[in-house]
Amino acid sequence: MASPNKQQKRAQRAKAKAKQNRSGKTKANVVHPLLANPLVNEPFDDVEIDLSTFDFKDIEENGFDPADFDDLFQAMNVGEGISLLAMCLVFLQYPVLELVVAEEAEDAAIDFMMGLLVTYRGIFHDEDEDAAVAWIGGDTFQHAYNEASVILQKNNARSIPDARI
Repeated sequence: MASPNKQQKRAQRAKAKAKQNRSGKTKANVVHPLLANPLVNEPFDDVEIDLSTFDFKDIEENGFDPADFDDLFQAMNVGEGISLLAMCLVFLQYPVLELVVAEEAEDAAIDFMMGLLVTYRGIFHDEDEDAAVAWIGGDTFQHAYNEASVILQKNNARSIPDARI
């Protein structure tokens, strides 16, 4: 059984989705229809993540505990239930991942991302590392990942206010 905290988060998400469904409308002016879904667009808003305590060097030296990324993996699984593109959108919005990509060397960030994706595939699809790496390198995943990246870039560009005076 899920912890009371997880149950509360799920209830909040369900409530937001139900409200959206009752209104019969999606958010206006979204870059992509998937971003109208609160489970895909900013799925970690209700998750408390203290980025100040995140230690990437420790992960590089010792690896990571998959339990520390359970919120990510659960959200990715929900996204994958919608579509592969939705899963990629969820993955790319994870605050820890955004921090690593912004602050670490490209190779280290890619290794971290690969580790997360391989672990996700192992947990939810019972795949070994070779099968997961083959899936990540496949055209279907690569296309969805690249499309998600473009969608989020466009969405982020739209959310930045015009700086002209």
